[in-house]
Amino acid sequence: MDHSISLTQHVNATPDKVWAVISDVPGSAATLSGVESIQMVSEGPYGEGTRWKETRSVMGRRETVEMWVSQAEPSHSTTVKALQGGADYTSRFTLEERAGGTDLTVTFGAEVLRPTVVSRVMLALFGRIGMNLTRKALARDLAEIAAKVEQL
Repeated sequence: MDHSISLTQHVNATPDKVWAVISDVPGSAATLSGVESIQMVSEGPYGEGTRWKETRSVMGRRETVEMWVSQAEPSHSTTVKALQGGADYTSRFTLEERAGGTDLTVTFGAEVLRPTVVSRVMLALFGRIGMNLTRKALARDLAEIAAKVEQL
């Protein structure tokens, strides 16, 4: 049971400037309206192994998820992972220079670990709604990243 979404936002800035914003985990609560707070779990610069707890309001409920960087290639791509509620979540950001700016693409995937009959039924009933909410949240995040980068 794998579900994924891919969205692209053109940003009028270089990949280095876009990277500076997407790799600023402590500053993401100020950049992204959907993020209420960030608590760093690890120290040091952004890179593989960087960990934090991110609190967002999701469908009226406040949720805190521990996230970590599983891959980072500065100014090119990064992959962020999270495990929550029996699912493995992966967000991959890629930066591609184009038309005097950068195409920032996020590909989000969710895979239910050890699916049960109940989780399959719930996914069939509510999976499309959840993915639509996720698509809207990702589109808002990309637009807000672009706005932050372009004001620098």
